[in-house]
Amino acid sequence: MTVRVWEHLTTTDFDGDRLAGAVAVLPVAAVEQHGPHLPLGTDAILTDAVFDAAASRIGSAVEVLRLPTQRIGLSPEHVSFPGTLSLSAEMVISCWTEIGHSIALAGVRRLLILNGHGGQAGPVDIVATRLRAGADLSVLRCTYFALAGPETALPEREWRFGLHGGTLETSLMLHVAPDLVRMDQARDFSNAGEAMALSNTKLEAEGATGLGWMAEDLNTQGVTGDASAATATLGAELLDHIGSELATLIIEFAHHPLPAGTRRG
Repeated sequence: MTVRVWEHLTTTDFDGDRLAGAVAVLPVAAVEQHGPHLPLGTDAILTDAVFDAAASRIGSAVEVLRLPTQRIGLSPEHVSFPGTLSLSAEMVISCWTEIGHSIALAGVRRLLILNGHGGQAGPVDIVATRLRAGADLSVLRCTYFALAGPETALPEREWRFGLHGGTLETSLMLHVAPDLVRMDQARDFSNAGEAMALSNTKLEAEGATGLGWMAEDLNTQGVTGDASAATATLGAELLDHIGSELATLIIEFAHHPLPAGTRRG
């Protein structure tokens, strides 16, 4: 794959719609508390790592333009914990939409929004639709950990209730940036949503239905999931799997026909 960093291009690289067939990738992440054991930048660090893992797996037939990672996102559910940085929903929607319009003005017709924070999936959906409607872009949205899939080694309980800072994120960080992980502080952080789901038939904190929650509503330390079960080996397996899935997604998106309104170039 030809991966080109948007910031390293010159304006003449876009002459004659020569990059019209490329897939632009906009990573959006967050800087927020991840409990006592993971750094504030976990989401941004892992989103970058996932993109890099995908980039190494795609052949030269697909051209990808890597946009600057939007490291600060929408994290109001974590603001009770010091260190969290959050913009408003209105701000992130406006900012990412404006970036999309600039991408379209450069002649690029395909944009993948690669999301690394589950709490902002809603704004990503809104931005994708706005850009399709108003910027002549074909926009694909993807939250990276959704690509991990049930075939990986995580137990069902962790998939359902390990929403934040649990086995998945801690394992990935142990592989990607082990010096930033404090495993002596890792625990099996219980999720109050588990008791809610077990005592009700429809009511749950997060799932098919869901509550608007603050992180401390689910666990007083702001994290949920069994971080103590994390290993670097599992992290390597997860990153390999997610990177491979993302690479396939980018290739398929690059070859998928553009909608009728996006056929310029």
